[in-house]
Amino acid sequence: QVQLVESGGGSVQPGDSLRLSCAASGSIFVVNSMGWYRQAPGKQRELVAGTTPGGTTTYADSVKGRFTISRDYDKNTVSLQMNSLKPEDTAVYYCHAQVLGLLVRSWQEHWGQGTQVTVSS
Repeated sequence: QVQLVESGGGSVQPGDSLRLSCAASGSIFVVNSMGWYRQAPGKQRELVAGTTPGGTTTYADSVKGRFTISRDYDKNTVSLQMNSLKPEDTAVYYCHAQVLGLLVRSWQEHWGQGTQVTVSS
């Protein structure tokens, strides 16, 4: 079993900052990609930011220059620093990881439970 546990999130005003964190634990052999997705009401889930084992980062155009993803490869954690938040950033944010398990030796997609981010004045 692999678990992704998220922390952070909350309600802030436009222009404020928030930091999301996610820790992967359980029967993990290796973690490949890790990242953050979000889903706003009535919209599809979209990639916000992602990382690869080689350190490559990817950002949605809408968050470039405002959000920064960071990863601790030893601890299997990933964080998302969100600055200059806008109302359109309001969504449920999900941590994602592609994991090769100790017992299930095939790549599996795992998701956190989601954390709400609300940006409103």
